[in-house]
Amino acid sequence: MAGSEAAWQAVQMGVPVVLHEMRPKVGTFAHHTGNLAEMVCSNSFRSDDDENNAVGLLHWEMRTANGLIMTTADAHSLPAGGALAVDRDQFSQSVTEKLRAHPLVTVVEDEITDLPGPDAGPVIIATGPLTSGALAQAIAAETGQDALAFFDAIAPIVYAESVDMDVAWMQSRYDKGDTEEERTAYLNCPMDKAQYEAFIDALLAADKTEFKPGETAGYFDGCLPIEVMAERGRETLRFGPMKPVGLTNSHNPTEKAYAVVQLRRDNALGTLFNIVGFQTKMKYGAQTEVFRMIPGLENARFARLGGIHRNTFINSPTLLDDQMRLRGRPHLRFAGQITGVEGYVESAAMGLLAGRMAAAEVLGQSLPPVPVDTAMGALLTHITGGAEAKTFQPMNVNFGLFRPVDAKGGRRGRKVRYKIYTDRAKAAWCDWLGLPAPATVDADT
Repeated sequence: MAGSEAAWQAVQMGVPVVLHEMRPKVGTFAHHTGNLAEMVCSNSFRSDDDENNAVGLLHWEMRTANGLIMTTADAHSLPAGGALAVDRDQFSQSVTEKLRAHPLVTVVEDEITDLPGPDAGPVIIATGPLTSGALAQAIAAETGQDALAFFDAIAPIVYAESVDMDVAWMQSRYDKGDTEEERTAYLNCPMDKAQYEAFIDALLAADKTEFKPGETAGYFDGCLPIEVMAERGRETLRFGPMKPVGLTNSHNPTEKAYAVVQLRRDNALGTLFNIVGFQTKMKYGAQTEVFRMIPGLENARFARLGGIHRNTFINSPTLLDDQMRLRGRPHLRFAGQITGVEGYVESAAMGLLAGRMAAAEVLGQSLPPVPVDTAMGALLTHITGGAEAKTFQPMNVNFGLFRPVDAKGGRRGRKVRYKIYTDRAKAAWCDWLGLPAPATVDADT
């Protein structure tokens, strides 16, 4: 995501780019193709609400900056209530085709095993969470410290035709969405209390993937395996991805489910659905057994089972300057998930900034500092000094990273407060891009 976006931003400024991609020659546990920007976990870019959600605001900022990732996501979007979900195959294929077709982009399929020297010119390292072993070792050797790591899990994907629709029903939570298609974007599988308790028991008892010697399970809290959540308390899942609120069973409207498993469409044809929030490290045999306990999925066929992989990231607050350059080797920039941001959108956003910064350097231009009140600026500030280095962990964009809003005038409701954040950010982002400020409903910004 980050490398693709960085390349796109640079060539839009007229700077030629050589894009190195080790796949398909060198594969990873999670990737299945040689396409750029392949989505290996969820197919969702999360909330698209740019007025009340920090992720949606980041979407807006990237669109306003002519971001390749968001433009392509919009072109291949799927109904997902208030979220932005995409057909993952069409999305990555389109990103790949756009970059390969651009006259200023050269795609080289090879593995970079060492850090390029200053003679290579400005370099952006956007190797994502699955940096190859050789390059990870080179980075660790250069920085004088071990690369940090956490474990990330991917959710299984089910063939839609194998779901029992006499049990499951279609509905977005709280009927969210502007169209009927959006309001019925999710498959819902209900559980009563006995079914839920039996599911939790099976989940806790299932065989799990074992870690290699010396590895530790430092999970990112925003993408926990379901069995890890279950270990934190039997009700954790029922108040997390299996919460039953905002849903009415169309087969039995008067009976409230004790828990609900949601599945989100994963391709444009509607033939594949991923189980929302069901990242897992269970072994394959255990997965099919446990997941077929879910009402409506008794005969489910899986296009992909879940898995677990090791993500690598650097301690950016100690290693990177405010231009995302490696201190001591300023020709090297880092971008994306390797910098300690978490999520497709956040990774692409850091690629967008790195691409513009590197291109400006080549052109002899000086970019003004990224405004701290924007979603981009909040993330950049976090990874380049705002976070505590000793406890640095991957972070999604959220309003907690933003400079607090002026609270004068009494206590504000959350939505009003969020609208102030987003109005302020939009005005600052447009100013940074040299664009007219957008119209805003709330004048108190």
